[in-house]
Amino acid sequence: MKFLAMTLITHTPDPVTGVWPTQHERLTEVVENAALAEQWGFDAYGVGERHERPFLSSSPTVVLSNIAARTSRIKLFTTVTTLSLLDPVRAYEDYATLDHLANGRLELIVGKGNGAAQANLFHVTTDDQWDRNAEGYELFRRLWREEKVTWQGRFRPSLDQAETWPAPYQRDLRIWHGSATSEESVEVAAAAGDPLFSANVTYPIGKYATLIERYRERWAAHGHDPADALVGAGSAGSFVARTSQEARRVWRPHFEARQKAFAGSGVPKVWEDFEDFLVRSSALVGSPEEVVDKVGRYHERFGHEVTALHFDRSGLSEAQHRENWDLFTTDVAPVLRRQFPSRPLLPAPAQAQGRAPLVPA
Repeated sequence: MKFLAMTLITHTPDPVTGVWPTQHERLTEVVENAALAEQWGFDAYGVGERHERPFLSSSPTVVLSNIAARTSRIKLFTTVTTLSLLDPVRAYEDYATLDHLANGRLELIVGKGNGAAQANLFHVTTDDQWDRNAEGYELFRRLWREEKVTWQGRFRPSLDQAETWPAPYQRDLRIWHGSATSEESVEVAAAAGDPLFSANVTYPIGKYATLIERYRERWAAHGHDPADALVGAGSAGSFVARTSQEARRVWRPHFEARQKAFAGSGVPKVWEDFEDFLVRSSALVGSPEEVVDKVGRYHERFGHEVTALHFDRSGLSEAQHRENWDLFTTDVAPVLRRQFPSRPLLPAPAQAQGRAPLVPA
């Protein structure tokens, strides 16, 4: 199994002290955490994209470029890139540039995005977001692979033998499709022969298992070898302590703050209480043995090869934060790697392998 540390860069008060970090402190912390993730042996680090409170992740390419400069080995993911909101040409230019600066360590997870603010900021609605996402993906993929693109769609101006630069560092960028609760992303991923990344955050895991089963069915229906299907899965929070009691004591304020925030924004109640959340959700909170057992139980349902974990410091002391990382990477990850062998994340190319070099006219 491979492990992806990730963040949506939430900007909220500390659930224990109530103190707000500055936005500058929060963004700086993300870059520091990515450097720590590489030191601790994580396979990848991911930054999300959201365009509303309480998130500071509106520009993942900028954040990931900073991380690329601070790291050398770890793969860099987007979790997710909201193609339904972006001009695919501009998105291509940003990510092709980032991939050069990261020496080919980039992988994308694309999705439609969510949140009410996007309708106001980008004039993207629930009526057209799926169509925009599918169209944006189609054009982005072609721009990455073809030297000149002629194209016409519904949502942006047409292209006639258009060139985009820089040429990509990786010729075959791997694009995952993020899926939360809808089959649209599942179908696009299966049809294209791309991997699927299940959010696995808000609801009990059964809801996500159903979507993953659907992905595997559609994958085979589109003529792909079932053995080639690749799945990743998120988690609803993570904290490892030496004992179960200590993990629960430390993480309870995080759960209570989340429940309060959801109630204030009108999100339907999913979990009856903290214990229900720990049992039925994908949260990896407990002793090393408990976390190993829980990942194993939902691996039985998902067959996933990559697990994404939120490793933000919010609400943790420096000592707790570092012990969390240390216990996970020494007592949890090695066990899961042995129990669930997985294919490697694609290695970065030794040198640029993109389109033909730019030659002056």
